[in-house]
Amino acid sequence: MTTRILTGITTTGTPHLGNYAGAIRPAIVASRDAQVDSFYFLADYHALIKCDDPLRIQRSRLEIAATWLACGLDTDKATFYRQSDIPEIPELTWLLTCVTGKGLLNRAHAYKASVDKNLEGGEDPDAGVTMGLFSYPVLMAADILMFNAHKVPVGRDQIQHVEMARDIAQRFNHLFGQGKELFTLPEAVIEEEVATLPGLDGRKMSKSYDNTIPLFGSAKQLKDAIARIVTDSREPGEPKDPDSSHLYTLYQAFATSEQLAEFRADLLAGLAWGEAKHCLFQLLDNELGEARERYQALIVRPNDLEDILLAGAGKARRIATPFLGELREAVGLRSFRSAALVQSASSKKKTAKAARFVSFREPDGRFRFRFLAADGEELLLSRPFDDPKSVGQISQRLIARGADALELRDDESSQFTLWVDGECLADSPIYADPDALDAAMLRLREAIAGLAG
Repeated sequence: MTTRILTGITTTGTPHLGNYAGAIRPAIVASRDAQVDSFYFLADYHALIKCDDPLRIQRSRLEIAATWLACGLDTDKATFYRQSDIPEIPELTWLLTCVTGKGLLNRAHAYKASVDKNLEGGEDPDAGVTMGLFSYPVLMAADILMFNAHKVPVGRDQIQHVEMARDIAQRFNHLFGQGKELFTLPEAVIEEEVATLPGLDGRKMSKSYDNTIPLFGSAKQLKDAIARIVTDSREPGEPKDPDSSHLYTLYQAFATSEQLAEFRADLLAGLAWGEAKHCLFQLLDNELGEARERYQALIVRPNDLEDILLAGAGKARRIATPFLGELREAVGLRSFRSAALVQSASSKKKTAKAARFVSFREPDGRFRFRFLAADGEELLLSRPFDDPKSVGQISQRLIARGADALELRDDESSQFTLWVDGECLADSPIYADPDALDAAMLRLREAIAGLAG
């Protein structure tokens, strides 16, 4: 079975050596696997959330496109496109927005971090928060679900967004799928073995820290950057500790095992830092030299890059356009010419039992509640309470807050727990596998939503 992998690259900066080692190189290698269907896109809609400089975004799009192609991306094997060239993406974003609870987006890390920062500064909680930032997870969900990606390689800070995409997909499938899984549930992939490179000062290489090594600058710019790598004060002839050297870590990310063993031995034997930096320069120059020439040739041919990206968009839209038509049909945005108009929803609804809370008293005199689905399936068993009134108050509070405000934690176990105001109040049954656990959490939210309705 072919696995579809999707990765987006936000167009707000110039790619550096850390981007190459951590994302570009492993993605291009993966795209050569015959069992992988790769989708790589320039996330220029996402860039608008972070940057309001049109020239910077335009330049970044050009540089990132040229970088991926110069590094060897085969657009005959991978689908390479700009997000903004796929009009189905914003339309799908709206369809998903209409089924996404505000409570879910309230818990997004980036939004919460902005609110916390505002509160610390004595500002309004939402000062400076745009709807772009708030709705970012829905746009990312549309990117993933539009092409039904199976796996999404992300950094740890993006895992939550992939989990949100799963939640949104499950809800859409439940509401409109009529027994069919319209959306594949994506999985986040954390590639632990992929290098996270240190920058010139030893911190993670990042434009934010101004500590990057240029990927496709001139050989002189590469040499000058390497010369600024921070090292200790050990003199030539003194043994150097490779395991505490940022320079050695950088060398390790690009060297063969034989080269690395030789470099390590030289450092332990007292190789001067200046000579060590020259060794790193030679290694990187050999790795990047040909790609640098291809990059320089591409960057001055923007028309060629435009043609390549538009061809990639056409390839992507051959999937997106009919799929969006299927989704429009599913939600009721149908042509009046359709021969088989669906009966009104009201005529289809059947009277059904509602989900319910059932309280009871334990032999020790304390009180609990069970929360049962409409079919009688137990979804939650509460922790014990001393006061029977607490049971009723908790159940009313859960209904009043609504499904999207439920705080459920699975903690990588076979069951999940319900938390309210920092206190664990109830536990789910034990489930056989993660898919069953995810489905149970969705059933719980839908049951609570039904009571609120």
